[in-house]
Amino acid sequence: MNGIFCIFAKVAIKHLNLKLIMFLENKANREKNRGWVEVITGSMFSGKTEELIRRLRRAKIAGQRVEIFKPLVDTRYSLSEVVSHNANAILSTPVDSSGNIMLLCGDIDVVGIDEAQFFDVNLPVVCNSLANMGIRVIVAGLDMDFQGKPFGPMPQLMATAEYVTKVHAICMKCGNLAHYSHRLNASEKLLLLGETSDYEPLCRTCFQEN
Repeated sequence: MNGIFCIFAKVAIKHLNLKLIMFLENKANREKNRGWVEVITGSMFSGKTEELIRRLRRAKIAGQRVEIFKPLVDTRYSLSEVVSHNANAILSTPVDSSGNIMLLCGDIDVVGIDEAQFFDVNLPVVCNSLANMGIRVIVAGLDMDFQGKPFGPMPQLMATAEYVTKVHAICMKCGNLAHYSHRLNASEKLLLLGETSDYEPLCRTCFQEN
């Protein structure tokens, strides 16, 4: 009986350790002075920016030097802040290309990047270069566009990141988990900033029915 209990205990401890790694509170990388890349992705209204802001604020509370960037085209809520759909905000620097992120990164510990799907194809190179310099890089962005296709530099970022967190919205049709961003107007433009009047999150089944 004790042997069976020990086996279950070891499995539970291993599972707990894996969950702790998911929350990125481990110290292994930091003790070796190595950087890494984290990607937060999912559909619109899934809480990507909320999670990005949460991680960046925790880093600031810990006394780490943080710099936040967003694409210059993102002017929906603020010109100089990263703002979630729930109106949480954090001061940021708008840039028109990923190369400017490298130029503006001084002596810092953490770099946050929002709306990564709107950046150019060199963003993965920039993020990995920063990580190689010992910087923690946290990136948030849509994984798919309104057609359900991989969006911009996100696939390569997800492939090269150490940690990928996929968050989900709730399907507006059936209430299941949603990971598609369905456009509600007839525009065929790939880059179309929008809100709840322009997009709705849908699950796979409901997205295919539209």
